[in-house]
Amino acid sequence: MSQRSVEPGFRPPQQARSRESLQKVLAAAEQVLADGGIEEFTVGAVADRAGLSVGAIYRRFAGKDQLLYAVKDDLLGRLETTVVEALRSPAPGLRGAVAAFTEALAQTFTRHGRVFPELLDAQRAEGRDRGLQAMAAIQGTFVDAAEACLGEVRRPDGALALRMAARTIIGSCVHRAASGRFWPDDLTWRAWAAETAEMALAYLTSPGNPEPGRGE
Repeated sequence: MSQRSVEPGFRPPQQARSRESLQKVLAAAEQVLADGGIEEFTVGAVADRAGLSVGAIYRRFAGKDQLLYAVKDDLLGRLETTVVEALRSPAPGLRGAVAAFTEALAQTFTRHGRVFPELLDAQRAEGRDRGLQAMAAIQGTFVDAAEACLGEVRRPDGALALRMAARTIIGSCVHRAASGRFWPDDLTWRAWAAETAEMALAYLTSPGNPEPGRGE
């Protein structure tokens, strides 16, 4: 969990035993969201799933909203870490960087795909800010890793094209998670990653317009 991004009032644990207890609570909270959605997400339900008293939860969190935010922060932190690790040593070339990026997103959403839609639907402004922070971080990680492959990008503005590709991939991933229950595409997350990577590569390696529009 990112200590700097949690809501005011939350006290991150300092001792290993307390950190383990926190992870137990967050895992239980994620399971409640996955099984029952936001409608069944209560402090009592999380306490029951974690095998703790309601008081034990309240000693760490001010209430349901702060606990929900902590779950989102934890999952987004895992997403950021997965992307960083995937792009630390991707396969060579632009294709390797794009594939590593899309597969890292798919890997996280495969594991937590039932939870992200609930978090996307339920969060307040603080949660949206944390989500935007994560999106900016993983976009920056991809652009930094792919800059070494700018020579393979045929768009008029290679740096802009990399940012656009990252933003489009992230947007596609979030939209798929949010709408998949109602508008399924009959793909696995791994297949989604492969198809999305091909579309991004087609864009990056095509000449495009000589004067791309900006701010219009």
